Amino acid sequence: MRITISGLPGSGTTTVAKLLSEELSVELISAGELFRQIAKEKKLPLEHFNKLAETDDHFDRQIDERQAEEAMKRENVIVEGRLSGFFVPDADLKIWLKAPVEVRARRIAAREGIAYEEALSAMKSRERSENNRYEQYYGINLDDFSIYDLVIDSSKWGGRGIVEMIKVAVEGVK
Repeated sequence: MRITISGLPGSGTTTVAKLLSEELSVELISAGELFRQIAKEKKLPLEHFNKLAETDDHFDRQIDERQAEEAMKRENVIVEGRLSGFFVPDADLKIWLKAPVEVRARRIAAREGIAYEEALSAMKSRERSENNRYEQYYGINLDDFSIYDLVIDSSKWGGRGIVEMIKVAVEGVK
């Protein structure tokens, strides 16, 4: 079974994908981890790497294409990333995690060890940048949830609770 988990920064996609991967004993492919890994390799803060990606679509396209290729090589995989639902079109279950902007900013601040205001500003800037690039490169509107089988507000449940919901959905798809 191929499962995609998508959502905006701080919505919990990475946490939920890792927990689900462990619970189901299924491999995880994470676009966000690939993006952060490349930024780290280039010794660039995420915001600066994002700005670089705005002017050179090679980075986004490389991550998107690699993620899709890797997913297609596997029968059982969880693919986590903002565009995973679009780039793994034959996924058996497509999930979008959402949360209010304040909740997401608090999560990012805690994860990155930065002030809430800094996290909020960086998150909004990143989202504007990514939304523009996704629209320009692929014609994708992230506000359109019509491709998703399941949309979950991650501010209402913890990661384990969300994993339990997804497991019920997985059983229904089998």
